[in-house]
Amino acid sequence: MTNNEQALDDRDRAILRLLQEDGRLANMELALRINLSPSACLRRVKLMEERGLIARYVMLLDEKTAGLPGTAFVLVTLDQQGRAALDAFEAAIQRHPEVTECCLLAGAADYMVRVVYADSADFERIHTEILTQLPGVVRVQSTLALRTVKKTTALPV
Repeated sequence: MTNNEQALDDRDRAILRLLQEDGRLANMELALRINLSPSACLRRVKLMEERGLIARYVMLLDEKTAGLPGTAFVLVTLDQQGRAALDAFEAAIQRHPEVTECCLLAGAADYMVRVVYADSADFERIHTEILTQLPGVVRVQSTLALRTVKKTTALPV
């Protein structure tokens, strides 16, 4: 168990659950919902921010409404797995906003990349002009999502 897990009590977990649902929740409302004074609630939130448990606050856009209804999961295999090759790939992938997630894997492929796109022509552009041109890439294997069944950014705290 990490220090962050040991230090969390039921009220801390309630704060985290509520803020994961609505990061714009005002401290006064948050305090009311968990039955704490506003100052005690704010102290707890600030402490979790300082410890890095609350990493940041963001706005989540609806992909379809933003004109990006397509999602693809792409397995990427590199020609080498040395630190320099991984670093070069990871630095290059950061420059492409179409890539919304990239994970180093243990297994047959080296990376799994989540890509959002507008339509089939847009995905073809991403595939040919971006993914296959990244440093060290020797193979990409794409799987297109038909429908999202569950998607969350909330962690089970």
